[in-house]
Amino acid sequence: GPEGPGGLRAAWGLLAPLLWGSCNPLLLPSGALLGQVVSLTGSLSRWINTNGFVAVAKPPPEGEYLGKMPSGFKMIAALMGDLDNSDGEGTVHFRQDSSPGVLRRAAEHIRKAFPRDEGVEPRGVLVVTWENMAARGATCRLCFQRNTFQLVVASMASSCSAILLYPRDGLQFLSTPAGQDSKLLEAGFNEGLVSGWFRNKQGTYFRTTTDEETSLRELTEKTNSAKNGVWVYEIGASPFFIGITPGMVADSEDEVETEPPVTVLPRQTAGPQEVDSSTPEPLRETTKAAPENKKQFFSAGSRNHVNEAFMLLWLFFTVFAYNLETCAHNRQKCSAFADCRDYSDGYCCHCRPGYYGNGKECVAEGKPQRMNGKVNGRVFVGNSRSPVELRNNDLHSYVVANDGRAYVAISSIPDGVGPSLQPLSSLGGVMGWAFALEQPGYHNGFSLIGGVFSRQAEVTFQPGNERLTIKQQFEGIDEHDHLVVNTELEGRLPHVALGSSVQIHPYKEIYLYVITSSSNREYTVTTPEGSVQNRSFQWRQTITFQGCPHEDASRAAPSTQQLSVDQIFVMFDDGNHLIRYAMSNKIGVPEQNPCFTGHHGCDISAVCRPGDGQQFSCECTAGFTGDGRQCQDVDECQDPVQVCGLNAVCTNHPGTFRCECSTGFVFASDGKTCIGTVCRRPVDHCQRQTHDCDRPDRAECLYSGGSAYVCSCRPGFVGDGRTCQDVDECEQGGCHRDAFCSNTQGSYSCQCRPGFHGDGFHCRPISSEREKTLCERRRESAQAAASSGDGLFSLFRPRPAVGRYTPQCDEHGAFVPLQCHAGAGQCWCVDADGEEIPDTRSGPGGAPLCIDRSVAPAPVGPTPRPDVRPVAPGANLLFAQSGKIEGVPLNGRGMETGDAKPVLHVPDQVVIAVAYDCVDKMVYWTDISRPSISRARLTGGDVVTLVSEELQSPEGIAIDHVARLMFWTDSMRDTVEVSKLDGSQRRVLFDTDLVNPRPIVTDPAYGIYWADWNRDGPKIEMSNMDGTDRSILVQDELGLPNGLTFDPNSQELCWADAGTRKVECMDPHRRLRRVVVEGIQYPFAVVSFGGSLYYTDWRRDAVVAVDRRSGSETEEFLPHKRSRLYGITTTTTQCPQAYNYCSDNGGCSHLCLPRPGGFSCRCPDATDPRCVEGRP
Repeated sequence: GPEGPGGLRAAWGLLAPLLWGSCNPLLLPSGALLGQVVSLTGSLSRWINTNGFVAVAKPPPEGEYLGKMPSGFKMIAALMGDLDNSDGEGTVHFRQDSSPGVLRRAAEHIRKAFPRDEGVEPRGVLVVTWENMAARGATCRLCFQRNTFQLVVASMASSCSAILLYPRDGLQFLSTPAGQDSKLLEAGFNEGLVSGWFRNKQGTYFRTTTDEETSLRELTEKTNSAKNGVWVYEIGASPFFIGITPGMVADSEDEVETEPPVTVLPRQTAGPQEVDSSTPEPLRETTKAAPENKKQFFSAGSRNHVNEAFMLLWLFFTVFAYNLETCAHNRQKCSAFADCRDYSDGYCCHCRPGYYGNGKECVAEGKPQRMNGKVNGRVFVGNSRSPVELRNNDLHSYVVANDGRAYVAISSIPDGVGPSLQPLSSLGGVMGWAFALEQPGYHNGFSLIGGVFSRQAEVTFQPGNERLTIKQQFEGIDEHDHLVVNTELEGRLPHVALGSSVQIHPYKEIYLYVITSSSNREYTVTTPEGSVQNRSFQWRQTITFQGCPHEDASRAAPSTQQLSVDQIFVMFDDGNHLIRYAMSNKIGVPEQNPCFTGHHGCDISAVCRPGDGQQFSCECTAGFTGDGRQCQDVDECQDPVQVCGLNAVCTNHPGTFRCECSTGFVFASDGKTCIGTVCRRPVDHCQRQTHDCDRPDRAECLYSGGSAYVCSCRPGFVGDGRTCQDVDECEQGGCHRDAFCSNTQGSYSCQCRPGFHGDGFHCRPISSEREKTLCERRRESAQAAASSGDGLFSLFRPRPAVGRYTPQCDEHGAFVPLQCHAGAGQCWCVDADGEEIPDTRSGPGGAPLCIDRSVAPAPVGPTPRPDVRPVAPGANLLFAQSGKIEGVPLNGRGMETGDAKPVLHVPDQVVIAVAYDCVDKMVYWTDISRPSISRARLTGGDVVTLVSEELQSPEGIAIDHVARLMFWTDSMRDTVEVSKLDGSQRRVLFDTDLVNPRPIVTDPAYGIYWADWNRDGPKIEMSNMDGTDRSILVQDELGLPNGLTFDPNSQELCWADAGTRKVECMDPHRRLRRVVVEGIQYPFAVVSFGGSLYYTDWRRDAVVAVDRRSGSETEEFLPHKRSRLYGITTTTTQCPQAYNYCSDNGGCSHLCLPRPGGFSCRCPDATDPRCVEGRP
């Protein structure tokens, strides 16, 4: 073919004929004899490598070429990096093909790349596909990112061509770990070592990518063969040809794909199919439907496309995979509390002292454990012919590990099946077996098999012979340290009448070789009428799991183990549609020592150590300290560098801690070290003055971690930070109407006109006094009325009108938000016009919580621009203070108060609630002065108003970062509403049974929570995000529940109450409530982060931090400007993970609103005939 543009042609030596032998030796003629193939084995030894390349010789250890190209061996790199297919998701397929359709398609690509070439007639092709390959050691953030790509080598009469195909929708990752750093993927042709006069020298490395990420993105976005994502190279014309020529057509055709959907290579029936790390062989091949972005790939073909001569070549083409079953490649698969140990044919993980489990999952001895999951199924009750459907009902369990007591609750259970489920305590009792109190020489389920296993139980009831099948899949411990389980029920239950109580007798269960058990269980049913029925059922179950395959590494356990279960409690709560179970579990032969009976009195975060006879001691579990009777959390983040290393932020949590990489860094393959997102060392361009921000008097360069920085225009200028232009404040009317305005660079000045005096921002005629405000005029009128006796008469009115009192005004003449009348003993809230806000009036001895709705007077001098000043890298507290939002960095131990600074100035607003979107790095807030809901990007930028109509007093806001939704409350409209993040498709979820709704928070996995501080009936409620299953969570012993926060790590909902002067927390699933701190002053908002709760206090004008476990106050931050503080939130470096049921909007036409286990399609309140509602 002709040379490419600019004469690009790389010296290739004899690589093409050596590698491919003009490609012909790989493609034997039809009817070739076996002997002929064998005679060619010496020249046919080719290695298809799982790291994304094809080589002539067996590749060296990957440390010799990954990140160190060019290498000393000949290869074609389709997309080379440290790739991983060990999880079974990634596969490598290859085949040879001479079918007409495949040859025709290869010829089309070559002709488009070289339109002037003639006689392009491939005789055969080699197709290699790397499918769903992951990056080695990918963190959970990257574990779902996979790349698929393809290499096709086409042989013609006198030349060979390489066709490289990449997915049209882009590569999902661009780099893989290389040592302690990361290295971009690369593609190209490597000649390897070539002979010289005196010694071998490195041949040419023709790279098709560069050291810039852009070149990798362009693999899918550009082309050299008229079709984006397809690249063609001529790699050899004859034994005398020594060049590589790229395709010549860079403009992509605007074509419509006409190829039918294809599948990857189907399973072959001949030849070895499975890779063994010690003897490399072709990978197992499976049939899968090709995703949409794979349609431009060559089909892996079918059995009929490969003739017998080609099938023989399976003997000589080898897919090479390194021995990956070593600790060096799999250490990250072990628990952070485990050690990895290599064996002759693999590796195993072993929990360290103080922890137990199967090594891949380890938990601290004595630490309470939680389980969350879903229950589905179809259950017939009694003689009913219609089943009761269970759809994604929540299951929650809690185990006090040091006494073996387990608690289980399943929600949203219909009355038709709830009473009859009471005998099935073992539905969640497997949690009791997993963490049962261990007797000497015995091990509970989690100690032996960890948290990944499946369980199937068959239950036969007597005397009616009803049968029920229970299938449970345990998926291990999630990012919140909760065991995850999915349960399916199918069959029939004997009928138990509503209102009946069930008592289950203690029982013993025998486990054989861990995996099977059986028992006969008896229970008593007492009907509402008082009759007693004795019943029983037979229970058989099988547990399957995958343990460490090395017998010498397996933890020894008796072949027979006895589980003893007693103190069983069951109840169906028909009011809340909850079924509850509780039981005590012991594994092994019971002993009398208190450690084995559970009667020891150790703290729930302690482990009981048995001594002689009845002697024992209590020892706080890992992550806690104390005498064992009382244990307090240890703050591991006191020395964050020692714990998490450089470029990381340490966050303390009860009993543990979490390391998060700073902005611009990601975890390396060890899962611990934070490395730059590119291979180069991080550079602070702001400090080095190597940034491209505008000049210093116009813009500011702000370092944001790694090699990243943000340019932000200074106050008085506008732009993107790289180009900033002066703002003419005079055009914006910054001065008083009776003043002259003079614009300057970055600022402006005001001067009162002749005949007026003032600072230019407030000008008054020299001969007159300030005009009285509405409040001052009403006050004078009321005082005049009182002097005539009308005011005395008003003292005897039980509920006089607000206007008949003497209004209280502040120093600026504005209405004080809290208005009281001492004689009547009543107080109420007013708006900026002095009008009473409905449902805020209180009786003697109480006062409502009133928000100052007046905008503070403009300060003297130019005011800051209403835009964002980027916050520091890592986590930050953001809190509202009337016309601004301020930020305080968090270092894992507490607040870095010395680095506090304003983040956003909006002097014409009264900011009440704030929320943060961790995906787009945006802050959202509500303003009650206009009123409105707005947002701005924390990396810098302008304010965008999202909602400004049909609002009265938006006082709470929450963001669902998973489904991309915004929720808010309006305490004057008495509504809870939802919309898209841009404020579109707005819908009222609730507008009944609300009086003063204020705080609202989201839990993307389960729903929303909000509080109503109605003095006559304060309450905290919850519902699914689609508005279903609304229920009251708390309504007793509440006063003014202003602040609300949900902690995804502990799964606790916490609130600050200005009436009871307490901060309390509750597990919303088990309804366990506890007081964190009491005797505080006047909290407004609260947020949880790490081991602390931070709340704003109106009396102290401060942000106060308390330890969420001990309740002790740990620090206080007093802003420079002392005034009331309102909403508070945190910015985090990582988003909590949750399944997104509304991915791609769930297929809904408008709003997709998630609910546990699914979603609902809903229409906005604005009528749209195109909208379709319903559930999938």
